[in-house]
Amino acid sequence: MQEAKLKAGEQEELEERYEELSNVETLTEHLGLAVNQIQQEDVGSLSGLKEVKTNLSKISKFSANYASLQERIESVIIELDDVAQELENSLERVEANPEELEQVNAKLQLIHNLQKKHAAGSVEELLEITNALNEKVALIENADADLEKLQQELLKSKKELERISLEISTKRKKIVPDFVKTVEKIVAELGMPNARLKIELTQQSEFFANGQDHLNWYLSANKGGDFNELKKAASGGELSRIMLAVKSILATQSNLPTIVFDEIDTGVSGDIAQKMGDILQKMGLSMQVIAITHLPQIAGKGSKHFKIFKEDIGETTVTKIEELTIDDRIEELAMMLGGNTKSESAMAHAKALLN
Repeated sequence: MQEAKLKAGEQEELEERYEELSNVETLTEHLGLAVNQIQQEDVGSLSGLKEVKTNLSKISKFSANYASLQERIESVIIELDDVAQELENSLERVEANPEELEQVNAKLQLIHNLQKKHAAGSVEELLEITNALNEKVALIENADADLEKLQQELLKSKKELERISLEISTKRKKIVPDFVKTVEKIVAELGMPNARLKIELTQQSEFFANGQDHLNWYLSANKGGDFNELKKAASGGELSRIMLAVKSILATQSNLPTIVFDEIDTGVSGDIAQKMGDILQKMGLSMQVIAITHLPQIAGKGSKHFKIFKEDIGETTVTKIEELTIDDRIEELAMMLGGNTKSESAMAHAKALLN
């Protein structure tokens, strides 16, 4: 469409010019007749109006009405004379020009073809399409430069991320030994005195939310044993104790307002459960600790208790939760200790746990 050199309103002008050039003989004939009818001395409109004016001028002094009519006729004569002049000018401009007619016809045909091709109803729509196509072309032509700019920005961002990741990794490597020792100390109190942990940092090519390090955890649970991957080497109870130790450290460092443990006591019992409960209770001094447990040693450490149970209502089973009173707490702990029976010894043990 660039070659067409379109202009707004051009189509209407070309169509009008095409009609003029295609009807030169008709225009010449009727423009000539119109000029003659107005200006012909004997019967022309101007000649007749001038006679009317002459007659009115002779009687205009007799009445204001006649004088007004004379002025109006003079105005009509002036206007008609101007029209006659325009007609003469138009008649002089009308001439046969086959070459221009061919050019106008070719331009109109080009416009029609473009309108059909681009489903446009006017030259203005074609111009809008042209502008849109020009923008796309400019975008494509500048694509290489834009891509290079984005690649430079990406490279800059990558270098910055690498710098930050290296800084984080350096701090991790510095703190890992002390962190491992603290975890080992806690799990030793939880019945794993010979447990040794090892954390290896492996830098990855991809970026994570907290750097580029991948942490590999290894465990040697027994004295003189080899290190193996934590998830393979640890039993369910050992994994629960290590997890509690790690979370207790991270929770205090992160200043969490609330932490939730869902059966963190899996695989443990007896004295170990008692010690896990002590850790949870200590954590509860600085944050809200919510623990879901089946062990009375851990449940007894809570300051508040909620019972979760299921109930059938019609054809539907719903899960409910209710806060327990002090008497309810004793009874629930007694049933946890005695297997759903509330013996005197179980009730006494429950009271001791709560105290």
